[in-house]
Amino acid sequence: MTATPPTITLNESTHRFEQVVDGHTAYVEFERLPGAIAYTHTIVPQALGGRGIGSALARHVLDYARQHGLKVRPDCSFIHAYIDRHAEYQALSLAHGATLE
Repeated sequence: MTATPPTITLNESTHRFEQVVDGHTAYVEFERLPGAIAYTHTIVPQALGGRGIGSALARHVLDYARQHGLKVRPDCSFIHAYIDRHAEYQALSLAHGATLE
């Protein structure tokens, strides 16, 4: 039986997408912009490192932007690098040549 991964929640009050795993909170901070969203910082506590949590958060926040018709400004180096490695997200990224319509 496969365990269900912990839920990633949108916390508007703290401007973060959060995932609590084993009592630790990993998150991506964001800033809303007209027609876009800037992902400014990704934090995965050391205790959670190497478990794919950062990548799961990156996928989630990029899918969120796509579903809401937002372009992405990847100010966070982790999110920027994730987009570099995943061509399916590059059309969303202002840093990868996308433009606001």
